Parts: sequence; C-alpha cells; structure tokens
Amino acid sequence: MTRVSLALLLGAIWFGQAQAADQPSHAGHGASPLADQERGKKWMDSLAKPSYAVTASFDENGRLWLASVRDRHIYVSYSDDHGVTRSEPVKVNVEPENILGDGENRPKIIVRKGVAYVSYTQGLAKPMSGDIRFSRSTDGGKSFSAPITVNDNREVISHRFDSMAVNGKGQIYIAWLDKREQSAAEKSGEKYNGSAIYYAMSDDGGVSFRSNVRIAGHVCECCRTVMAVDTDDYPVVTWRHIYDTNIRDHALVKLDGKMAPVRLSHENWNTSSCPHHGPSLSIAPDGIYHAAWFNNAPERRGLFYAYSDDQGRTFSSPLNFGNLEAQPAHPYVLSQGSRVYLAWKEFDGESTGIFGMHSIDGGKSWSAPEKLASTSDVSDWPLLIGNNNRVYLSWNTRREGYRLIEISAKTK
Repeated sequence: MTRVSLALLLGAIWFGQAQAADQPSHAGHGASPLADQERGKKWMDSLAKPSYAVTASFDENGRLWLASVRDRHIYVSYSDDHGVTRSEPVKVNVEPENILGDGENRPKIIVRKGVAYVSYTQGLAKPMSGDIRFSRSTDGGKSFSAPITVNDNREVISHRFDSMAVNGKGQIYIAWLDKREQSAAEKSGEKYNGSAIYYAMSDDGGVSFRSNVRIAGHVCECCRTVMAVDTDDYPVVTWRHIYDTNIRDHALVKLDGKMAPVRLSHENWNTSSCPHHGPSLSIAPDGIYHAAWFNNAPERRGLFYAYSDDQGRTFSSPLNFGNLEAQPAHPYVLSQGSRVYLAWKEFDGESTGIFGMHSIDGGKSWSAPEKLASTSDVSDWPLLIGNNNRVYLSWNTRREGYRLIEISAKTK
C-alpha cells in the first residue's frame, strides 16, 4: 500500500470514528440498552483521555497566556519570553470537573487590561451533554473566581462548543451549540435536526450573564463555533449550519440585533453526520472579514478561504487550498490588515505537518504553501495568534511539547 493510500485510509477511519462517537441519538428512539451502554462508555472514555489542546493568546502588553487541561482542571500560565519559560500554572476550577479539551472544543482564554477571562465546556454524565462555564481572574492570573454556568437551560443535554470574545467596552460574549430545542421537540414526539446556537452577554465584567439569546436553529451539532469582534465592537459568530435536509455549509451573523444570519459557504455538502470540523474567522483592523473552513462535497472538497469587504453580507469566490491527497484539515486564519495568514494540518501517512500560506494584499493573492512544523505523534489543531505586527503558530504535540513559531518575519 502506498503512503498516500494509507493516509487516505487512516483519514477515512478517523472520520468514521469521530462521527460515530459524537452523533446525536435522534431522540434515542429504538436504541437498544446495549447500544446506549456502549455509547455511554465511549463518552466517559473520551472524558478521561488526556488533552493536548493548549489555547494561547497575547494580551495588549505582549504577555503570552496559556490555558490547558490536566487531571480535570484547567491550568493557566503566562510567559514573557514567548513560551521559553512560564509562570507556575494556576488552577481555574478548584473543584475537579470533566472538562472537554479536544481541538474542536477547547477552553478559551482572553486577557485584557489585567483581567483574564476563561470559558470552557464541562462534560456531564449523559453522552454528549455539557454546560458552558466561565471564570475570571482580576489579580493578574494569581487566582480565579469560582466558575459559573452560562447556559440558563439546566437540562442534562448538550450545551457545548463555546466561543468567546471581549470587546473594547469590556462586554463579554459567549456563544455555543445548544440542544434545548431538540429536547423540547423530543418531549412532544417530534424530530429536530441538529442543535440550535445561543449566546449570552455580560456587561458587569463577568460577574453575571444576561439571559440566553437564540441565534439560529438547526445547526450542525459538533463543529466548533468561532467569534471575532468587528470594528464597531459587535462580535460576529460563525458556525456550520444545516440547510435544507442535510446540507452542512457555514453561516455568519453579527450580534448587533440587526443582521440576519448569512450563508457563508456554498459547497452543498450533503451529509447526515457531523464532520467535527468547524470554521475559522478573523476580522482585520480595516474591517475586512476573513474566513476559512473545511467541506467534503463530491465536487468541492478540502479547505476553503474567502474574504468579505461588506461586513459579511457577501464573500469573495472561495480559494480551495491544501493537498487533497494528504487530508488537509482544521484551517485557521488570522489577519492583520493587508497581511493575512492561513495554517492547517496535513497527514502523509507517517507524520502530521502544519502548513501555512500568507497574503500581503488582503487575501487577493497567496504565497505557495510551506511546511511550518511536523510531528509523528498525537497533536493539537494549529492556532494562529498575533502580537502587534508579529504572527505566530501555536501548536502542541505529545512528542515535542508546546511550540510557538513566528511566521510573520518574511512578510514584513
């Protein structure tokens, strides 16, 4: 068997396992007790697995902040030398919790004006169930408040895949996928395809959150949500939506109370299973939206990038990128105005590589792809983070550990 054939086979196996592990029960009707027991075991096994997700971000002073999951706790540390040395990690949740920490559902950390904000998903007892949790530190990361639950629906159902943003006014927004509508439909003997997406906002620094607000219904149930703040201080949320019966493309909306959700991608991927493959969004200081995503439609496969110069109402023709024979996956985009960066994963049958491209004209043209890092072991999804005019690849692997690699020098 060739390396490419092996890569494609392993990718197909991974995709099938991911779908099977996190698919909705569709009301649970007709499921045997043995099947329910097996599903429950898979869920508990997934909660017990070690997490290699490390979330990183810079504050306005250039300090690097890191959040990771270990032994049912979130730990936060910081570095003033780009990750070479770190502070002693501090527990966010003093009481242990089952914390979801894979690439699609990692804890989030944002630090502004000395206050650290953390959101995450707590796994509950039933398969695929969870609550959205939030904590903050007002003493520079020395200690964190007792976590609070953001979702006001407290059923033991899925409230998962959170995203968070903090705007210039200090308002905190958290969005997530929520199955309260599916739960209500099931109780009425009706079917409901997918989840809904909700958000909540805090305007008291995270002491409390306002009532949950529904953004849209019929959303793909296990792909990450993403959030970025526009130049007018309103956050923009992007997610994988379910169109028609099972077309799983992407949607976008600004949380200003005026904009209706807009369809972002049009590959028309028809699948009844969740791809575990959420989008990425970056809003540049010039107000241009930059988006990247994965789809697997028969005629439009792989990774895609597009930009919008009218605040998300329309997007450019998508750029299809990545090597299809190496399973391109989990793209991430970051823009700093005219300079835009993409990073993604590929697997050649033996090792996983992180590849990147950059644009110096706002996404209109792109450099050739190049390998930025690689590993032959388990690894996290790639993240891109920026500090002033510098852009870094943030990536954690089991073998090599955490790496912060500057990728912006060549575009200066």
